[in-house]
Amino acid sequence: MSRVYILLVNWNGWKDTVECLESVFRIDFPEYRVLVCDNGSTDGSVERIKAWAGGTLDLDIPESNPLRRLSRPPVPKPVSVVEYDRDRAEAGGDRSDDSIRLVLVRTGDNLGFAGGNNVGLRYALARDDFEYVWLLNNDTVVEPDALAHLVRRMEEDPRVGICGSTLPFYDRPSLLWARGGGVFSRWIPYSRCVDLGKPVSGRVRREEVERRMGYVAGASMLVSRPFLKDVGLLCEEYFLYYEEPDWAARARGRYTLGYAPESVVYHKAGASTALLGGTPGGSRRLKGYARRNALLYARKHCPLALPTIWTGLALQRAIAFLRDLPRDGRA
Repeated sequence: MSRVYILLVNWNGWKDTVECLESVFRIDFPEYRVLVCDNGSTDGSVERIKAWAGGTLDLDIPESNPLRRLSRPPVPKPVSVVEYDRDRAEAGGDRSDDSIRLVLVRTGDNLGFAGGNNVGLRYALARDDFEYVWLLNNDTVVEPDALAHLVRRMEEDPRVGICGSTLPFYDRPSLLWARGGGVFSRWIPYSRCVDLGKPVSGRVRREEVERRMGYVAGASMLVSRPFLKDVGLLCEEYFLYYEEPDWAARARGRYTLGYAPESVVYHKAGASTALLGGTPGGSRRLKGYARRNALLYARKHCPLALPTIWTGLALQRAIAFLRDLPRDGRA
């Protein structure tokens, strides 16, 4: 069975990361290592994750939580851990650390979704001892067989470069946040998760979902080693939003997108962006990234769409302005 690196990026979200790790370390896949890249957290995340690995920190998961079974009882501790800075990690770390189960990397700054993941991807590529990397949001919990189903789908068809999971909402596990990925329009600034809000139990044909997907959702992406070497890493120009459509666009004609229906990963949708949105000026920054990156994507992949992208963004801003006007007649 091929080795898989499981890669999480943490930014001031150690509680979500620890719950995710509890679920990850009970998966039934035989050969994997876990990488956590910390993006310059200021909440003591690295120390708390190490305390969890050492068995001196635990989370209180309420018994009423329907997903408690995925992280309780706690996995046996200690979990072996090694810590690197960014330079050491990107050089492949210490070759003698192969038996260590958890690799913690301090990236040194908030590098965004793409930048944080790329540090972990460079670690894996420098070691070159894997077949797949599973990019997994830290605000998820996974079913024990989630990774096995992803690998099985990709082994069925070597043309698949990225494979996605069934992604229900964490707090509403009977409803879908996304089925595999999203529908993406190159002509207007619009994307939507496949089957957003629909029942998880609905009938679905894998081939139909794969046909609809314009990108694989970043909450759960299994990426092959050939894909990484041929297409390259995530584009760090975006920082946040549009990284997944960009990756899919760069791979078009060389690799296809896959979907593993039985791979189930529960997602606390919006937890990571809510951290940034809650900082001073954070909401404005999020909107700014979305607007800027729509233009960046269009300029790179579909320049003929730039006029309609500009028009769509202008309409969005006008509507937002009108909504914010006072309701008492003052302008």
